[in-house]
Amino acid sequence: MSPNALVVRGAREHNLRDISLEIPRERLVVVTGLSGSGKSSLAFDTIYAEGQRRYIESLSAYARQFLGLMEKPDVDSIEGLSPAISIEQKTVSRNPRSTVGTVTEIYDYLRLLYARAGTPYCPRCDLPIRRQPATQIVKQLLKMEEGTRIQVLAPLVRGRKGQFRDVFDRARREGFVRALVDGRVYDLREIPRLSRYENHDIGIIVDRLVVRGEDRVRLSDSVETALRAADGVVQILERRGGRDISHLFSEHYACADCGTSFPELEPRVFSFNSPHGACAECGGLGTTKEVVGALLVGGPSLSILEGAILPWGEPGGHLRGSVIPGLAKAYEFDPREPWQDLPADARDALLHGSGTMKIRFPYNAGKMKGHYEDYWEGVVANIERRYRETSSEHVRSQLDQYMSSQPCAECGGARLGPFGRAVRIGGQPISAVVERPIGEILAFMGSLPVTGEELPAGVEAAPGEPLPGEVAGPILREVRERLGFLRNVGLDYLTLSRSAATLSGGESQRIRLATQIGSRLVGVLYILDEPSIGLHQRDNHRLLGTLKDLRDLGNSVLVVEHDEDTIREADFVVDLGPG
Repeated sequence: MSPNALVVRGAREHNLRDISLEIPRERLVVVTGLSGSGKSSLAFDTIYAEGQRRYIESLSAYARQFLGLMEKPDVDSIEGLSPAISIEQKTVSRNPRSTVGTVTEIYDYLRLLYARAGTPYCPRCDLPIRRQPATQIVKQLLKMEEGTRIQVLAPLVRGRKGQFRDVFDRARREGFVRALVDGRVYDLREIPRLSRYENHDIGIIVDRLVVRGEDRVRLSDSVETALRAADGVVQILERRGGRDISHLFSEHYACADCGTSFPELEPRVFSFNSPHGACAECGGLGTTKEVVGALLVGGPSLSILEGAILPWGEPGGHLRGSVIPGLAKAYEFDPREPWQDLPADARDALLHGSGTMKIRFPYNAGKMKGHYEDYWEGVVANIERRYRETSSEHVRSQLDQYMSSQPCAECGGARLGPFGRAVRIGGQPISAVVERPIGEILAFMGSLPVTGEELPAGVEAAPGEPLPGEVAGPILREVRERLGFLRNVGLDYLTLSRSAATLSGGESQRIRLATQIGSRLVGVLYILDEPSIGLHQRDNHRLLGTLKDLRDLGNSVLVVEHDEDTIREADFVVDLGPG
């Protein structure tokens, strides 16, 4: 046996008939042959399967119990086997939160770039954000209505896991008495034991007071104390309408025009998979479920009592005895008439509610009869509320038939909250960059001015101040390199915002291939399944260059392929078939 070869003896998996062969390592090897000749049986069901089995056997017994046992392929022996990675043609992920950007990890580098080198703009005024001193914070608070009750807090922990005993001990030593922990007020001497594995929000209560002009000094002292305790951040809880409204102020970033405070720029501000960065309305999905009125009504010739309103069916119980009679009297219609003959205001009220008008509903509960007045929310609002509040997948699937996905009205499909959408580099927010094709993003990244670096000849600099070279330079190089890998495998037409669930098997395979090149692993056996499928012939040479780059890193590349160009470029060919 050659010391630098993968040796297979007596392979009999599926269509293979006691095949033995020697495959050179650190070479580009193509396995080809007629359909049904056993190409995939050799590459995936024998070589890759044995590599996975040996890897799992090397793990501890505790780890193996979660992975299950893998059967040994029908082969006498395999020698010289490297750690194996299979890159097959299958969809990367069905998770609606997975995008091309997240799967390739390019979006992670973009988040880091925007957090370290981005310029924040006010979401309201569209002006650059400036740092906000304590005097300006106090001035902003004194604009509240006189008599407003507020609490001044030092937010020490925001959305982090741990028990934080040291945080409470230090606050107690510094003379503080109470803390707001996950929305509840506790005496610092009686803090319950927090779960180590759950996210917590902890704020030390510095002062409770009523906003009055004569209390400016006290308010100023409390704000400065909170800023010192929380490293330049203060949280104000304003009591309004029976609930607390939170305002976050920062010495670091604030709009000088309208007073809007900006959180400290962190990568999680740009993550739609984090509650700190996701749009509050759509939860980071970019779409919301909305009821479609046309899906609620069956045949227009049916009456309400015959099931014209589909979610109601043929109404009975509370609907028939109270809701329908009350609405019929208020809007003067006969529920036995066809839907199409009802007055327009009655149809609108049934579906969209009574607005500010209270309806007089009858009730009959045994010996108790009478009327009660209440607003009617409408079928549309009722379905949306039930969909939002239920934890039952069965109920959601029932309500889904009356709803459709629409771009989120709050974020416009960008998935991010207002602060994540308001940071720019080269005049572009991150949400606009990921909507562009990869080829355009690559050109945009190449036009960003960086201190200490010169742009290529003929490239026009993007607007904005030069990015700091020590911070932005390494991140930009990583982003450009990974974008280049995607371009080289013929995927420069994709956008980073494209949902991973919508990718074809070939696109998914080439994305994984580009990601593996970016990982720069060495000494690995890569096994690919017809990577040229779906690729235009003019892009095939780029794919072949990528496979060779993977080989030149010190890896073995085994490709199941029919493409003639790929076969001709291979270092070694395994041709299977009747012989």
